[in-house]
Amino acid sequence: MQFEAFCAGGLAPGWSLLVQGHSDSGEDKFEINFLSEAGEIAFHVKPRFSSATVVGNTFQGGRWGQEEVSSVFPLVLGEPFEMEVSSDAEHFHVHVQEHKVLQFAHRHRPLAAITRVQVLSDHRLAQVELARRDLSWWDGGH
Repeated sequence: MQFEAFCAGGLAPGWSLLVQGHSDSGEDKFEINFLSEAGEIAFHVKPRFSSATVVGNTFQGGRWGQEEVSSVFPLVLGEPFEMEVSSDAEHFHVHVQEHKVLQFAHRHRPLAAITRVQVLSDHRLAQVELARRDLSWWDGGH
């Protein structure tokens, strides 16, 4: 594991995770997991170089859910990469190299029960940043 962070008060619309690194290995050993207080994986996202896809899923109740697969794959082996996972009230949004690759409906409620983020990787990570964005324009200023 290369990164783990706790989200005080849990996840809420507006949290964003930015990961920058270098894809120096052709192996599929890179994943991001958003974990609940109970240890379930509320959102799992994994680029798969072997199939040039990005996969999203959940692990709840002791089993994996239905995979959602995107064939938008802007990662290039041996090149630097940037991946951002953000959340609004209804979905996780995954962008790679500024291309939207996946929109994944929240399967785990409430969002506040998601309290941990992990980045597991054999790739070289340059920066990992977990931040809350200003949502005043989303919530009408309330």
